[in-house]
Amino acid sequence: MATTTGEFPRKTFNLGMLLYDKRYRSLTIQVFVLFLLMAGVAWLIDNTVTNLAAMGRDFSFRFLWQTAGYDINQRLIEYNSQMSHGRAALVGLLNTILLAVLACILATVVGVMAGILRLSNNWIVARLMTVYVEIFRNIPTLLWILIIFAIMTEAMPPPSAFRGDDPASSMILFDSVAVTNRGVFIPEPGLSRGLGYLALGAVFIPLDALAILLVVVGSIWANKRLIAHATAVQEATGIRPKTWWKSILILTVPLIALLVALGFHLNYPELRGFNFGGGLHLRNSLIAMWFALGIYTGAFIAEIVRAGILAVSKGQTEAAFALGLRPGLTMRLVILPQALRVIIPPMISQYLNITKNTSLALAVGYMDLRSTLGGITINQTGRELEGMLLLMLIYLALSLMISGAMNVYNSRVKLKER
Repeated sequence: MATTTGEFPRKTFNLGMLLYDKRYRSLTIQVFVLFLLMAGVAWLIDNTVTNLAAMGRDFSFRFLWQTAGYDINQRLIEYNSQMSHGRAALVGLLNTILLAVLACILATVVGVMAGILRLSNNWIVARLMTVYVEIFRNIPTLLWILIIFAIMTEAMPPPSAFRGDDPASSMILFDSVAVTNRGVFIPEPGLSRGLGYLALGAVFIPLDALAILLVVVGSIWANKRLIAHATAVQEATGIRPKTWWKSILILTVPLIALLVALGFHLNYPELRGFNFGGGLHLRNSLIAMWFALGIYTGAFIAEIVRAGILAVSKGQTEAAFALGLRPGLTMRLVILPQALRVIIPPMISQYLNITKNTSLALAVGYMDLRSTLGGITINQTGRELEGMLLLMLIYLALSLMISGAMNVYNSRVKLKER
């Protein structure tokens, strides 16, 4: 008596299955395309090296250790013209990161406020925000940079206007900030009992900044543990203990104690001769780039925020009002947390645009990475290929880090399925 088991004999593998069997066809095509891509890259590299050899040139990054021979007006770390091109590139990179961070913060604050206010029931406020969005996002960024730079340079008073018994201009914020046509002078933080630097080869790590970072991270971790404990108590007893005053103490007291121990103080700007001395000098180029990129990108973020809020069901607002929540609390506790899943992905693109648009700083003389490594260094050394390749890799690394960090944050705030 014949019986069947319901199983079919498996076919033996043969090379034809790589093309005609759908189980292997997609993999075969991917491997083939990968080999073509690798061959194309290999041909491009070989062709470049051959052409450079024919011109009597080699491919080398040794120029980074040569003396730069030029000054950088805005810098976060120590630098002079006798240092290397690599050091100049590092100064430019830090200037780029500083500008990108400041512009991202300003754009986020302006964009969120404008996006919320554009949905206001007040007709005048809503229309003013609409005018802001339509004007700023429809005029090129470079024009805004030049306009703000011209205002700071031409409309602001010179330092000489602050001199005399009856000066034409005066400092603001309790005589601590001076706004002039040469830039803005603000108090500079200083430490009278600093910890010095930790030398790791050619890299010097400031121990003061490292200590402050460790204290801040430790305070944030301790505050999270406090909130987690309060949540556990609430789940067990139904009563949530008050933690706001404990959080304030945890987040502020250790940092204040460390700053007092390090001798924290402020160096205020003073008029010395024909210009201000002391304090921190924010040049007009930095301010123009900061405000132009922040306000311009804020107009796009405003539309992103408005779309995210409108994506939340109106029933959520009605339910919050029914529970007695005020409009401000409803927006902060109910609407915005749900809107973040729509807001964060397109906002990543805006942060990337800000980082890449910092290269426009060349128009106003702000010495960023594009101006140092991609400008003066290339002109002096003649290493166009190496310089531009290094410049592209740095911008790519910055963009990938920003995208990765925002994607991690997005995964934490998105709705979790149960």
